Amino acid sequence: MTKRALIPVERIERSILMLRNHKVILDAELALLYGVGTKTLLRAVKRNRERFPGDFMFQLSPREFQDLRYHFGTSRLWGGRRYRPYAFTELGVAMLSSVLRSPRAVRVNIEIMRAFVRLRRMLQGNAALARKLANLEQKYDTQFRVVFEAIRKLMSLPEKPQRRIGF
Repeated sequence: MTKRALIPVERIERSILMLRNHKVILDAELALLYGVGTKTLLRAVKRNRERFPGDFMFQLSPREFQDLRYHFGTSRLWGGRRYRPYAFTELGVAMLSSVLRSPRAVRVNIEIMRAFVRLRRMLQGNAALARKLANLEQKYDTQFRVVFEAIRKLMSLPEKPQRRIGF
């Protein structure tokens, strides 16, 4: 009998961001998932700093923090963060299970690891499809060029339209 997921996988996948060519989850999101305060999570990490080298966790640069603030619409004056968040890679999230020892933390950690693996499989599948498409394109002549370009457009991530500022 399988236990029901504590947190939906889709919720975890929405929390995963791409920063510095790494799939990461920010400290505040992890704290929400684990059911602890961000301050509590970071305190536990700082007490065990030797377990979190640079490829496990890093603090966002001022520019990255500013970009995220604009992206999420966080105000600097009325709430929001005053300090730069930490980003945890897949390895850092795995290490958190040894730092946060509650039963909920263990269950959430398992679900987060499954979400990372699922995303990795999806990306590998997309890369394999791109290689096959390139091979097919080399094999066939220019009469199918339009078809290949249409397929490439479908495979690429849609660009979000920029919101207008002002009236």
